[in-house]
Amino acid sequence: MNDWAPDLYIVAMTGAGLLIALVAWLPLALRRMPLSLPVVCLAIGAALVGLLRLPIDTSPIAHPYITERLTEFVVIIALMGAGLKIDRVFRFRDWAITWRLLLITMPLGILAIVGVGTGLLGLHWIPALLLAAALAPTDPVLAADVQVGPPHEGGEDTVRFALTSEAGLNDGFAFPFVHLAIALSIATATGEPWLVNWLTYNVLWEIVAGLGCGWLVGHIFGWLTFKVPGEPLAKTGDGLIAIAATFVSYGVSELIHCYGFFAVFVTALTLRNAHRNHDFQRDMHDITEQIERISMMVLLLCFGGAIMGGLLSRIGWIEIGAAVVILFVVRPLTGLIGLIGYKATRGEKLTIAFFGIRGVGSIYYMAYGLNHGQFAGGEQLWAIVSLVVLLSIILHGLTVTPVMRTLDRFHGRDPDAETATPPPGLQGPADTTA
Repeated sequence: MNDWAPDLYIVAMTGAGLLIALVAWLPLALRRMPLSLPVVCLAIGAALVGLLRLPIDTSPIAHPYITERLTEFVVIIALMGAGLKIDRVFRFRDWAITWRLLLITMPLGILAIVGVGTGLLGLHWIPALLLAAALAPTDPVLAADVQVGPPHEGGEDTVRFALTSEAGLNDGFAFPFVHLAIALSIATATGEPWLVNWLTYNVLWEIVAGLGCGWLVGHIFGWLTFKVPGEPLAKTGDGLIAIAATFVSYGVSELIHCYGFFAVFVTALTLRNAHRNHDFQRDMHDITEQIERISMMVLLLCFGGAIMGGLLSRIGWIEIGAAVVILFVVRPLTGLIGLIGYKATRGEKLTIAFFGIRGVGSIYYMAYGLNHGQFAGGEQLWAIVSLVVLLSIILHGLTVTPVMRTLDRFHGRDPDAETATPPPGLQGPADTTA
């Protein structure tokens, strides 16, 4: 017996501590570099499996249920954080750019990706629809680098607001299309009717009930946090109230079978509106962001390891070409079409159209679809989604800092000023030392 043999649990704990410390420090080092934290986390995960030869299979194909639940958790935490940090009051007119991206850009993107899937990849149109629904939404997790800053931070410009509000809502709007692909896949195998149930249940009920559930839970938590007589929750100073609201909102929405992503984001907006200028809003946002970053780190480490483990082994030049078309043609073009006639500069429109980042949400939707539907060729679908997400992390991660800094300077905002703080998201917390 070797008394010096390391305990795997202790080794894992030590490694986790080092990685968390790295994630806390790296944003400061990367603040002015053309590099993002997701890229670094992805590289670390790939190195752990590729260089150290760790015998760990982190492929989503091998762990479909864990993949669905882990990505689901990261997304709902990100949705709460996104809703809390939007300073703009919710009015339909003031959110016009959001509706354009949701109701024009995303449906056009789904149609275009279905065309890419059937015409270029040779997929049947039903799995192509699942692929399109998974890849259409802008990710609320990895898109944090181009989102607005914390509550009361200011600088909520057109680009950052558009991408934050789009990422907050389009995950919910994508779900009916995912359910459509699932319903069609089951109907093809069983011959069961699907249209009425999809329209009345998956579209009408789940959207309306999800919005209503989010509003109700948000109002209850807003009252308990800021307005209840005596000892409101805000006096605790414990931002974990936001996590409680997240779990309650998502849990209740799932219990009544409606869209939890809608519910969580609407809960966040309603909770923020309960007392918009209270300092406790920042406390809730900060704890949400910290949990989001740690869970994102774990997920990207697994994703990097899965890539080194052969997740992309089925990828050829056709798949690479399809991924390039989705990232460089479909999203930019549909984004610009959705913004036709909107009052914004050309640079703002191009930036919004370009930074339709694909990430954790896409992985979740693919896992959900394959777990609940009857699709052939699941390994090919996973390979394509993973390739698009990988390219998006690298492409957008390397360009976000220089593009956003250039845009700020063009609009008279000095990103190097002492008072300037970029959207923290995955770039790190705001500097509070000044």
